[in-house]
Formats: sequence, structure tokens, C-alpha cells
Amino acid sequence: MKQIEVIGLGAGDLEQLPLGIYRKLKQIKQPIYARTSDHPVVQELEAEGVSFTSFDHLYEEEAQFEKVYERITEKLIGTAKTSDEPLVYAVPGHPMLAEKTVQLLLEQQEVDISIAGGQSYLDDLFTAMQIDPIEGFQFVDGTDFQRSQLQLQQHLFVCQVYDAFIASEVKLTLLEDLPPDYDIYIVDAAGSSAEKIKKIPLEELDHRMEISNLTTLYIPPVPEKNLHHTFPFLREVMAVLRGPDGCPWDKKQTHESLRYHTIEEVYELIEAIDEEDDDHIVEELGDLLMHVLLHSQIGEDNGYFTIDDVIQSISDKMIYRHPHVFQSAVADTEEAVLENWEELKKQEKGKDRESVLDGVPTYLPALTKAYKLTSKAGRVGFEWEHVGEVWDKLKEEIEEVIEAVQEKDKTDVEEELGDVLFVLANISRYYKVHPEVALERANRKFSSRFQYIEKKLLENNQTPQTVSLQEMDAYWEEAKKAKL
Repeated sequence: MKQIEVIGLGAGDLEQLPLGIYRKLKQIKQPIYARTSDHPVVQELEAEGVSFTSFDHLYEEEAQFEKVYERITEKLIGTAKTSDEPLVYAVPGHPMLAEKTVQLLLEQQEVDISIAGGQSYLDDLFTAMQIDPIEGFQFVDGTDFQRSQLQLQQHLFVCQVYDAFIASEVKLTLLEDLPPDYDIYIVDAAGSSAEKIKKIPLEELDHRMEISNLTTLYIPPVPEKNLHHTFPFLREVMAVLRGPDGCPWDKKQTHESLRYHTIEEVYELIEAIDEEDDDHIVEELGDLLMHVLLHSQIGEDNGYFTIDDVIQSISDKMIYRHPHVFQSAVADTEEAVLENWEELKKQEKGKDRESVLDGVPTYLPALTKAYKLTSKAGRVGFEWEHVGEVWDKLKEEIEEVIEAVQEKDKTDVEEELGDVLFVLANISRYYKVHPEVALERANRKFSSRFQYIEKKLLENNQTPQTVSLQEMDAYWEEAKKAKL
């Protein structure tokens, strides 16, 4: 089988190149393919008569690095298959360290790949920055820099920051977590005679960076005070609160004792959403997240489950119930998505439910439960064909309430009023309005207008007990005109 021999050129100049690799490169007669000629060893060897063919032109032709690496790999494989001699391919550093083209070559089966030489510059980086890697470090690719992969409490090295655009992307990503004046380091040609280390504030990264193939960014471990916005920090806070030296109240809580506190937090979030107050929404979402973490910590303390189990459960569920996103299923409308969701939900439970109405939580508010029940029944065809028929049903139920009132039967009045509210919940479904939201809007409107009446009465040294209904109604109309 044809062969490609990959040779690492080391991290710096010719002085760092092993003698055996140097002799090997000097003896090669045919041109050596190099991913880039922008490397001190290539330049020094060319001065000594060694011939290189680089792929630098591809970086100008392609907008994405991934495409560049694919084209280099295709060219190397194609050339190797027609060559009588093993093809030699030279890369900066060590072939197995942050070298995507080598990874692509190793994945294919058409030609044999061998690896030789190449000094990793990690040792030189550790020496340059005077750190011990046993403390924990991350080495990430600047061309594929993702915030979710970062462990900011460890030493962080970012390689392959080839240009100002990549530097800018790295900077913007880091600014999501770090302050603009956070000190970072630009390390160039670590371990060589040309080594340079420059400390700069993060915000100046893409303005003061000298671009080089031998450039690496170093971000020192981030202090805890800068990580209060991260999920791991919040998880640790909850563990401390429930720990031996934690808060007496938090340590005492159980799932049962927190039930109604959790419900309360949900309603406070709904209120913030209705107010369209983003700061309030952030605060209430935080309170709700705190309850999720607290319940999870209780589960962990009792040895039953952890927050990791909670996250895995919902992640698996979302992927399973969205095959139109994560698989090849098709769902082009909201209705199709909901239909698929319900079908997958049935399959997920492992057996058919005895009733279509199973699964409606017992403790839902009554209006919400009515809305949910009619929605479930409607999905299997148990609903009026036209909304006008539901309005007729409402009139019928109202007449029955009036009849029950006239007969002075409290139980019947309660039952018939319930029927009216149930029909109203059903009507709201036809108009895609949630009855709980609609009623809460009415509650807020009533509160606002009545408080306006109280304010006006107070201004005139009056109280609701000292004025007539007509006077209060006049203030109500004023509030109504003012759209309160």
C-alpha cells in the first residue's frame, strides 16, 4: 500500500529539531509537502537546499479552515497513490498535537500513515509561563473555539490563532465570562531564541496581537469571584448551603416542604413575564433555578439522584421528542410537532394509558386543568365542530345557573357555575387564549382600577364607606378611560 510519512518540524527553530529528523529531511530528494512555509525550520532548511511545496495558497482560496484541511488531505492522498516513493508531509510542532490534517489522514484507509519526529511545544509553554500542568490545563483550538468547552478555573492555552479575525472571535467568546481588563498572555515561539511573552488586557487582544504560526494565547485560571454567573458555581453554593456548616433552613428542607414555595416561584415568574420586565424575569428565573438545584441537592444528599440525572433526563427527552430536529423525521407545522410529541410520549411510557385524560397533574389550578382536559379530549375528536356551538352551550349553562339561583340550591349553584367556567375554558382553547392568563389579566385590571378609586377617595378625604356606589363608579370610568 502507498504511504505518507508525516514529520513534525518542532515548536521553534532548527536548534530544537532532533538530529535524526534533521538528517532525514536533508536526505530527501523529492519536494517535501508542508502544510505551511511560515515556520522557521522550513525557512532554514530551504536556505540549506531542502525543497518544500506548501499549501499556503489554500488559506487564501477558502473561507473555512475545515475546507482547507480537507483539500490538503485530498491532495496528499491523491499524490501518494500515484507516487513510487513514500510521500513526506511536514507539519509544525508535533504531528499529534493540534494538527487537523494529520487526524484526517489517520481516519482514511487508502494509504498508510506513519508518524515521525516533532517536538511538542507544550513543555516549552509550561516552562515559559512557569506553571505545573498537574494543576489542570486545557489546550484548545482557536479555529474551533466554543464557550461551552472551556474550563476557566484551569490553565487555558489557545493555539492556532492565525489572524486578527480568529483573535477577535476568541476575545468575544472570553468576554462572555471575563471582564475586559482581565490579563492574558501572548506567547510567541515558546522555547526558541525568539521567544516573546506579552501581557495585555483581554479587550486589546485583536488590536495588539502579532500573528504567527508559533503564537499561543495563555489565559490564567479565573478566580472564583469572576465565575458567580456559572452553573458549577451555583451548584457548589447549593451544596454548601446543605452541607454541615450550611444554613439551618436549607438543611431542614425536603421535597415536600418545598412544594408550595416552588409553586409560588412559578407564579412570581409569570407575573414578571406579564409585566414585561426583563430584570424581574431574570430574578424570578434565578429563584426558580435555585429551587431546581435545591431539590436536586436534596436528592443527592439522600442518595437517590443528582442534578446530573435531572439534566440527562431532560436532554434525552428533548432529543427523543424532537426527531424532526435531531433525526430525519419531518414536522413542518406546530400541529405536526404536537402530534408527534404526544405519540412519542405514549411510546416513552412503555404502555398505552388507560384514559386519554391520564397525565393531567392533580394539583393544576382548576381553570388550567379544564383547559388541559378539553385539549386532550379535543385531540381525539371529542369537540364541537364550530365554536358557535360552544357559545350556545355557554348560554345554556348560564340559564341553568340562573335557574339554580332562583331555586336557592347552593350545591346546584356551585355545580352550574363550575359548568360555566369549564365551558369558558373550552371556548378560550378555540381562540388559542389560555384562560388562566386571561383571568389574571382581568385580575390585574380590576386591581389597578380599584386602587385608582382608593387613591381618588383618599385625595378627597373619603373612604369607600362614606361615598355612594355611583361616585366610585365614576372614578372607575375615569380609570377605564386612562386605560388603567
